Amino acid sequence: MAGYKETPRQKMIGMLYLVLTALLALNVSKDILDAFLVVNDSMENTNESFSTKIASAYAQFENQYQLNPGKVEEYWNQAQEIRRRSDELINYIDKIKLEVVARSEKVTEAEALSLFYREQMVSDPMNPGQQKKKMVLNLVDVPTKDKFDEATNYMVGQNKNGKAYELAGKMEDFRNYILSIIGTQYNDKIGLVTKKAGGYRDATGTSQDWEYYNFFHTILAANVTILNKIIAEVQNAEFDAVNRLYANITEKDFKFDNVVAKVIPRSTFVLSGQSYEAEILVAAYDSKTQSEVKVLRGVSEVTDANIGRAQVFKSEAGTVKLQFPASSEGPQQYAGIIEMRDPSTQEIVRYSFDADYIVAPPSLTVAPLKMNVFYVGVKNPISISAPGIPMEKVVPTISKGKLSRNANGTWDVEVPAGETKTTISASATMDNKSLPLGSSEFRIKRVPDPVAMIAGKLEGAIDKNSLLAAGAIIPTMRDFDFELYFEVTSFTFATIVNGDWIPRNIRGNRFTEEVQGVIRNAQRKQKFFFENIQAKGPDGTVRSLNTINLEIN
Repeated sequence: MAGYKETPRQKMIGMLYLVLTALLALNVSKDILDAFLVVNDSMENTNESFSTKIASAYAQFENQYQLNPGKVEEYWNQAQEIRRRSDELINYIDKIKLEVVARSEKVTEAEALSLFYREQMVSDPMNPGQQKKKMVLNLVDVPTKDKFDEATNYMVGQNKNGKAYELAGKMEDFRNYILSIIGTQYNDKIGLVTKKAGGYRDATGTSQDWEYYNFFHTILAANVTILNKIIAEVQNAEFDAVNRLYANITEKDFKFDNVVAKVIPRSTFVLSGQSYEAEILVAAYDSKTQSEVKVLRGVSEVTDANIGRAQVFKSEAGTVKLQFPASSEGPQQYAGIIEMRDPSTQEIVRYSFDADYIVAPPSLTVAPLKMNVFYVGVKNPISISAPGIPMEKVVPTISKGKLSRNANGTWDVEVPAGETKTTISASATMDNKSLPLGSSEFRIKRVPDPVAMIAGKLEGAIDKNSLLAAGAIIPTMRDFDFELYFEVTSFTFATIVNGDWIPRNIRGNRFTEEVQGVIRNAQRKQKFFFENIQAKGPDGTVRSLNTINLEIN
């Protein structure tokens, strides 16, 4: 345009020129229209051929499912769902084609079917090996195939609310579902893309969305061709997904070259009354596959937090042999992971395991049958155990008396006075059952009498100062390992002064002031007698102890 100011007439002429140019650009030549018809026929034939190919894939898949349903069922169910969703989306697109033709021709859908469709037998993906009737559009017979007004209104709409926007949402949902089945690594291979970086642009560089780019001012023939292209993309995605699932049936299987019978006992230590249990199975392994086992003792599971402390074992001829030193006694446990390369993904995968066992010390039991004795009034320490059974699972009982457990795992037995025998029995909880382990009988006796002593003496000479320093009678247990004490409750003190026998009855074990005064005034060779010594034991009984005879030197 010129740079000077235009008159209103000149502006109107310029505007009419632009409108005319646009109208000329929108005129579709017969050659272009014929090309669309050729492309659409090709797409129709391709889609039908692809449908037959997909049906064959499903038939092969179903055959594997019939042969081995346990192994194939998971993948077959997924394939069935893919088939259902694909068929649903293709039927939806076929419905759009019928509706857009009817709108463009301004007839009902039933009339459009009668005028422009023909019946044809096609493969039925929902029933592999069978065919179904399908109404196929004969685009050549549609008079308005070169028009775009009604098609644009239907597909795009006045406010971008046309059918293409609903179609784009269904395409995106189907695409995301397929990727969730076969993995996002196939993102670039699966079509049905309605959004891309930078968007879509027309010939002038104007940014547009997918719906506007494909269906705005697009003639009916082009609309139908584009819809058939979308059907082809749906079938392509379906075919890739089904083949990927079918490949999983064999690709995810490990290959083995050795098969052996294995006996896995539940335990090699069985008590009388229990049952020996074992699993017998056929184990397959590949002697050429190198695997790595990481084992950590003292845990029930190997995690990312503790795997750094795990011991690594390499396989030899396809197997790994574990060997642990039995350095500590009692229940032991360990856990680990086997790392192997997955044949389908070539990634390292982990298989977890755990086990437990018991370390028992070599033991010899010697039982003195005549000396099984518990003493009244003291805590008799004993040890209760059963080889091969954890201490915490052993439950002892006593017929007469009381059992109490110590922190170090030993037990104390307290028996009552007046009884002559008691029995200790034990059972263990194994496999949620109480298993009797046996019993032992013990005699009940009172503790022996202590020996009364003064300054460590029973009789003989003693100097005056040592006797005064002792100041009391002390009952002492001899050749008895229990720590227990007797309390002297009374005794009789006696001596001879000027030919007279002088006795004094004393309560308790200590010398009274009078007794101490007599001892201070004692003469050399004077004798002192401590008689009728009474002592009370921890069992509450009172014992008469020995006499103590001492002479001042």
